[in-house]
Order: sequence, then C-alpha cells, then structure tokens
Amino acid sequence: MKWSLGRVGGRFIALLPARADLAEMCRDPRRDLLAGLTVAIVALPLALGFGVSSGLGAQAGLATAVVAGALAAVFGGSNLQVSGPTGAMTVVLVPIVGQYGPTGVLTVGLMAGVMLVALAVLKAGKYMQYVPAPVVEGFTLGIACVIGLQQIPNALGVSKPEGDRVLVVTWRAVEEFVKAPNWTAVAFAGAVAAVMLIGARWRPTVPFSILAVIAATIVAQLVGLDAAKPIGDLPAGLPAPSLAFLDPGGLGSLLAPAVAVAALAALESLLSASVADGMTAGQKHDADRELFGQGLANIAAPLFGGVPATGAIARTAVNVRSGAGSRLAAFTHAAILAAIVFAAAPLVSKIPLAALAGVLLATAIRMVEVGSLKAMAKATRSDALILVLTALATLAFDLVYAVIIGLVVAGALALRAVARQARLDRVPLDRRDDDAEEHALLAEHVVAYRLDGPLFFAAAHRFLLELAETADARVVILGMSRVTTIDATGALVLKDAVEKLGRRGIVVMASGIRPGQRAVLDSVGALELLRLEGREYATTPEAIQGARTYLESVGVLLPLPAQKSRISSEETVR
Repeated sequence: MKWSLGRVGGRFIALLPARADLAEMCRDPRRDLLAGLTVAIVALPLALGFGVSSGLGAQAGLATAVVAGALAAVFGGSNLQVSGPTGAMTVVLVPIVGQYGPTGVLTVGLMAGVMLVALAVLKAGKYMQYVPAPVVEGFTLGIACVIGLQQIPNALGVSKPEGDRVLVVTWRAVEEFVKAPNWTAVAFAGAVAAVMLIGARWRPTVPFSILAVIAATIVAQLVGLDAAKPIGDLPAGLPAPSLAFLDPGGLGSLLAPAVAVAALAALESLLSASVADGMTAGQKHDADRELFGQGLANIAAPLFGGVPATGAIARTAVNVRSGAGSRLAAFTHAAILAAIVFAAAPLVSKIPLAALAGVLLATAIRMVEVGSLKAMAKATRSDALILVLTALATLAFDLVYAVIIGLVVAGALALRAVARQARLDRVPLDRRDDDAEEHALLAEHVVAYRLDGPLFFAAAHRFLLELAETADARVVILGMSRVTTIDATGALVLKDAVEKLGRRGIVVMASGIRPGQRAVLDSVGALELLRLEGREYATTPEAIQGARTYLESVGVLLPLPAQKSRISSEETVR
C-alpha cells in the first residue's frame, strides 16, 4: 500500500510545473505580454458570448476565462495553450442546463475536473492520439453548425425558446421572428460578422472582433436602440469561491454528464495542444500534464460560478501567431480579462447580445476549413462516411455521442480493411528428387496453402469456409509463417477447420507457427490437434516431406528407395 501511495505521489510531482517552465517565461517576457494582450482582446467577446450561449450568463463566461485560463496556463502541458469557455463545450452544456439547472452544470464541471486529474495520474493522455482525423473533422464541422444555430435567437432579437435540441430551438426562434421581426438585431449581428470575416482576410493580425463589438455598443448607446438588447448588469469582480452549489445526493445522476464533459475537455484540449505544436518549431506538449492542468482548472472554475473549460483552438492559434513563446502569454490573457472584470464591468454590460451573436456566427464560419473537408472527403469513401456521420450525429445528438459513433464506425471500417488484407493462397509443391510422374502423384494427394496476414475474428470465418471446401486430397499443409496476428476466434476457427477436414479423412499438417502464436493456439486446443502424430513442422519443405512419408505409410506412394530402384530398372531397359 505504501508503495502504491508513493507511486501516486510521484506521479503528482511529475505533473507539477518545473523550473524549465519559469526559465521559458523569463526568456522574452515583452513578447509574451504583447501576445497575451492580443489574445485577451480576442477572447473577451468569445468568453461573453459562450457564457451567454451556455445558459449561465456572461459573468460565468468571464469567470471561466479568468480562473480556468490562469490555472491551465500555469499547470497545463503546453507552453502555448489558451484555455477558457469554448463553443464545443457550450454544445454539451446547453442540455445539461435544461435538465439540471445552473447548479447541475457547476457540479458537473467539478466532477469532470476530478476525472481529468485522475486521467492524468493514470497516464491516459497518450490514448487521445488514436482518434481518427475524419472523426475530428466531422465533429469540428458539427460544432461549427451547432454554434452558429445557437446564435440564431440572439441574432434575430427574440427570447430563447424552450428546448434543449438546437434544431428545435432554432426553428421556434425563426417562427417568433416571423411574427415580430427585429431588423435592428439582425443588422447588428450581420454587421459584426461581416466586419470580422472581411477584416480577417484584409488584415489577419487586427482584432476586428473587439473593434466591431465596441462600434456596435457605441452605436446602440448613441442612437438609443431599444431593440438592441444588452448583456445586462455584471458585478464588478468575481464572486467569492463557494461550494454551495454542491449537492452530494445528486452526484449519481450527474455522473454520465460529467463523464461526457471530461471526455470532451480531454479531447478538445489535447487536439488544441497538438495544433499549437504543429504551428511552431521545437514545441511539444505533455499530454498528461495538459490533462492535469485542465483538471485543476475545471475544479476551480465552478467555485467562482464558471462553466467547464477546455483548450481553445481559435485563441491558441491567435496566441501562436502573436509570437507567444511561453505560458506567460496565456496567463497574461487571463490577468487582463480579470482586470476588465473588476474595472470595466459596467461598460461590458452594455454590449448588445446581437453583437456577441455576430462574433460567434463569424467564429463558427471560420471554424470550417473547406480545404480540409474536401481533402478528407476525397481521401477514401470510408473517411467521407465517418466525417458525415460524425457531423450529423453532432447535430442530432451531442458531441460525445458523435465521437463515440465516429469511433465505432471508424473502427468497424478499419477492421474491414484489415480483414481484406488476409489471404489464403495455394502454393505449388517443390520438386526435388521426384520425377514428373511421381511429382504429379504427390500433387494429386497433397494441397499446400499459405496463410498471409491477420487471422482474427473479422477474417477467420472466411478462412474456415475456404479450408472446409478444399478439393479432395489426402493431406492439407498450412504454412503459417506469414500470419501476422491471431486471436482466440482465429484459433478456434482454425481448430474447427482441422476437425472438419479430419472427419473427411484429410490429414492437416502445419508449418512455421511463430512462438508468439503458440499460446493462443494452445489455449483453445488447436495446437494439440496439429501436433498429433508429429504433424507440426518448422518449414513448409519439411511439411511436404512429412506428407510424403505419410502417403508412403498408407501405400499411396512408393518409398523413395523403391522409386529409385524402379527408375534404375527403367533406364536399364532403355
């Protein structure tokens, strides 16, 4: 027990920040401070917008960006990752808010944080790299669509209708708008989105999102547009940390949502960190430390009324492009947002909701990488199918179900592709001391096959059919030196084929069984059958010689000395 506790303690110590992190932060602080300021300007409207979209309000979005952003920057595994509320997490949170209320979301975030820390201690970060690219592209496309649809009520200037399905809510919002059009809200949302999209093409380095939001707020205040509904009152500062929301009796019912939030936080954070690595030279994130940092961030954020957080791909990309070199930039972004919360809450509260909707609409559009989607769709039919199914599942269900569906379909298609690589080839018998007549007689009674590729559950039954339908022969030789892997199903099928051939009076001999495959074959009794009367050989030529010996013993072939005597007699006569 002491050893186990010591090992866990060692894992915790390995996940904590190291001296090298501090050295990186001191290398070029001016550059990191400027990058952090740029990211904060971009992150402000996103934090507000995602807080509103989640159903907990703008204050929750800001609290998440400040608290989770700071802790993930310090304890995370990437020097460049920027964390906070994200659109993907909002997609998952909306139905949780509808079913369990705001306190349920805070509890789910706390539970998910504990799960992420546990995953980090268990070194689970490495397994996230096995998510196929079509699944990632598919749920990214689905997220973009859901984020865009979530903004329709605010963009149309109508109250958010009841419902937790985004398609249903969007349809009801459109119906409300048709009854009482609010063209002011539409104009604000459309103008902000257009400025962001056009400005990004014209001057990618300029933060047009905050400029557009400021302009929309000034216009709304000067002209006195009542139709441009503002965010509303925001408290100046963060609330005191509290666990008042926690209801121990309700933890069981919230376990499934917490698992979903933890899975999404892990997946999106590690994906974002990988994207950051790819945008730079010499940067490499630590997956387990990243899970640990995100876990601490999600444990702390609910204490201040914040929603669950993840690594944010868009803000991380801005951070990298702004020249960030260490985690000081991400920490600076959180500190600047904290200053805004304390000093400028009254000004922030006047931002029109329609303007924030425009920011998120433009963000959703920019999330869709048309070139990547085209490339993935053209790669293979399987990749295109996985991408489309994952995107549709995101719209119809939620992100976690979408990822599960995508992984199941991808796994099934991958198994199908691997199974198709497995072959059962008939190979000719080698001619050595045989004359033509003798070789023809041997070939008439002996059939040699070579098993090539994996012999497992997805391909084994096809082998059984082919082996069981072997043409009439006295001996079947199975060359297994090229079998790459074999599982219990493959071993059972092989045993069944040997038994069926035996009942037909056909002797089965095997050659080239690898040492690593013996345990599987032995566990189901297949190896015992093949060893019967010495019918297992190291090589196929030895198996062919064994087949000759067997045929001689049953009188089908003459013994080799008799063959040579017969040949000599024939030559003497000639």
